[in-house]
Amino acid sequence: MSRPTVLSRRTLLRGVGALMALPLLDAMRPRAARAAAPAPRRFAVFYTPCGIHMPKWTPKAVGADWALTPTLESLAPVKDDLLVLSGVDNLPGRPDGDGHHAAATAAFLSCAKARKTEGTNIRTGISMDQVLARAVGSATRFASLELGIDPGKGVGNCDSGYACPYANNIAWAGPSTPVPKETRPRAAFDRLFADFDPNATQAELEKRRAYGLSIIDAVREDAKALHGRLGTTDRRKLDEYFTGVRELELRVHAMEGAGPACGAVAPPEDTGDVRERTKAMLDLIVLAFQCDLTRTCTFMLGNARSQRVYSFLGLSGEHHAYSHHQKAQANYDALAKIDRWEVQQYAYLLQRMKAVQEEGGTLLDHSAVYFSSEIADGNMHEHKNLPILLAGRAGGALAPGRHLRYEGAPLANLYISLLRIFGVSANTFGDDGTGPLPGLDG
Repeated sequence: MSRPTVLSRRTLLRGVGALMALPLLDAMRPRAARAAAPAPRRFAVFYTPCGIHMPKWTPKAVGADWALTPTLESLAPVKDDLLVLSGVDNLPGRPDGDGHHAAATAAFLSCAKARKTEGTNIRTGISMDQVLARAVGSATRFASLELGIDPGKGVGNCDSGYACPYANNIAWAGPSTPVPKETRPRAAFDRLFADFDPNATQAELEKRRAYGLSIIDAVREDAKALHGRLGTTDRRKLDEYFTGVRELELRVHAMEGAGPACGAVAPPEDTGDVRERTKAMLDLIVLAFQCDLTRTCTFMLGNARSQRVYSFLGLSGEHHAYSHHQKAQANYDALAKIDRWEVQQYAYLLQRMKAVQEEGGTLLDHSAVYFSSEIADGNMHEHKNLPILLAGRAGGALAPGRHLRYEGAPLANLYISLLRIFGVSANTFGDDGTGPLPGLDG
């Protein structure tokens, strides 16, 4: 081989009835632009329900000398990659009467007041991630990716007169159009990495199904041929990518009771273990970004008013019930355990992103990863001083490693800043966005 191959960004590996996307490789960029072209910027949202026990969340010091609080301890390996934002409010999330969780979840990314209804005449606002997806989504196979853990009803009352779509979705393509999330790891994996080839013969499709071929196995020959045509750096990237896809594939298939067919064997039950499902979904986000399948992703760890019981944390009550703590120490302690576990999942995502090397830094360096809940204190249903983390450097546009404190800044202003970072011209957003949030760039 005298010179590395030049590949199209749309190159797919083909195999027995299957197609597989590739990660972003140097060979996909023109030779003259490889040193100068920056890696693309990505945006991810990590939503967690029922608020946070704020006394164990909020750092005391402001600026670069802030210390990790008990809830944030698991973020120690990525502390220098974090912005902690205090004093940011989302007042459009306040409901008419009761229904704080659903109304605030509808406004979580839209910053628009939700119309109170149990019917189909729902209305809020387009969410910030979908504004971004419209602007940058044409560059990737999927304009955006919506993932979650808990499915939810599409109709009916889910919170004091607020329709279920408000409680179960944070992505809104339009004021009355929620973007449903995928809650099945296997389905999400197949959508991203294991497409059936529309040009495959029926015999090829039947062979893959009959033998339960891994997506890696199915495209192995095409991958081997490509491997020999790549430069050293791209070969390393491809090997790391295949390893990640295969490991995730094995875990997802184990959860879903799928795998190579070995006769009439009853598949195991899906345990529904939230720990396994969460890690699988977060790994999917990393691989989707690494492969440049999308640059915008939202993830819901639960729906509004989550009734999950965290038995593996030694708890017997439901999350939403604990959030109405009534100042009882036992409820505070339970909330602190849940909050720590949620932040640990966010820390896992950040560390996985930080481990992916790209041109000019890491995947985390080139991303903005937003963590928050629909409210602050669950007992008071506070829509002020929300718990907000923003990780990554967004390609140099963010200056992390600090705790920033504001006084009643609209959450919509943070979204205006993020949209501008991604090249979207925005002066207003939602019901109360008036301009960019200062200080994010240092």
